[in-house]
Amino acid sequence: MSRQSVWATKVAALVQGGQAQAALAQIKVAPTVRDVEQLRTLLAGAKLLAKHPNVDSATADQIVALSSPRLHRSP
Repeated sequence: MSRQSVWATKVAALVQGGQAQAALAQIKVAPTVRDVEQLRTLLAGAKLLAKHPNVDSATADQIVALSSPRLHRSP
């Protein structure tokens, strides 16, 4: 079993503390897809995704963005 992400627990604490805007800023710079998925699991367990639909949509969008291949140019 994999370890719980420290990032996910910290962002979940932001949402629980009423700092949804700060959590949204952190979600936009999420390190990995697994971290965002763990965050969604934590928030769903605490029933916070229903209370914060903007966090719900931001996490879903970030999972899609991190899952898709990166488009980049060589220098």
